[in-house]
This record gives sequence, C-alpha cells and structure tokens, in this order.
Amino acid sequence: MPAFSASNPKERRLLERMEKLGLRESDMQERFILGSGSGGQKQNKTASCVQLSHPASGIEVKCQRSRSQALNRYYARCELCEQIEEKILGEKSARRQKAEKIRRQKKRRTRRQKARMIEEKRAQSQKKKLRRKPQIPDD
Repeated sequence: MPAFSASNPKERRLLERMEKLGLRESDMQERFILGSGSGGQKQNKTASCVQLSHPASGIEVKCQRSRSQALNRYYARCELCEQIEEKILGEKSARRQKAEKIRRQKKRRTRRQKARMIEEKRAQSQKKKLRRKPQIPDD
C-alpha cells in the first residue's frame, strides 16, 4: 500500500477509486523529476515533481502542486484517475465542466452584446426607479 502524506480517508478513497477503475500500481511508471517555475533555488534543486504514466491507456500526468513529493504522488494518482474516468465514461468531468464554464464567462463580449447588456441594465434601473416610494418634501 503506497504511503502518501494525505489523510487516511483520502488515501483509502483514492485506492478504492483506483481499484474500481482497474488501475494497479504495477501498471504505472513513476518518475521523479526536478521541479520548475517560481519557488526559487530549493524548488529547482529538489526532485519533488512526479511524472506518472499509464502505458495501457497512453495517459501521462505530471504533477507539481506541492513542495512535498509524497503529496505530489497522491495528486498525480488523483489526476490519472480523473483522466481515465473521463476517457472511459466519455463524458466531461465536473472539474473540466467548471473550467469550461469559467472560460465561457471570461470570453470577451462583442460590441453589440455589450451594448445590449448595458441597455437591458438601464431599462431594469428605470423599472426600479418607478417602484420607489414618492418623496414627500419637508416644510
């Protein structure tokens, strides 16, 4: 049983998920490579980045979320499970759907869309002004 520095319930859930998908530790190839990116000298000198490949499915995952090698091993296996589930089920995972939703929200609006949105807001503002109670002037 692999020892990750994740909590026992999380580790158990991951192992159950891997078993359900038919993933075995012996099927995976794990390599530790030097980290990269921001984090300074220590980050770039330690081999905390985990590269996990599953030759049977052709999926390869590289994970460097944490400075801890053990945690990165856990995250890499989670990511591998996620990608294999997506491949098997043929549907997009919740995480991917969330990312696509954010991408759609950030997509730049055309001038016409922007003008229509502003006009709708202006009309809504006018409706709200009409709902206000009339002001009684003080003497």
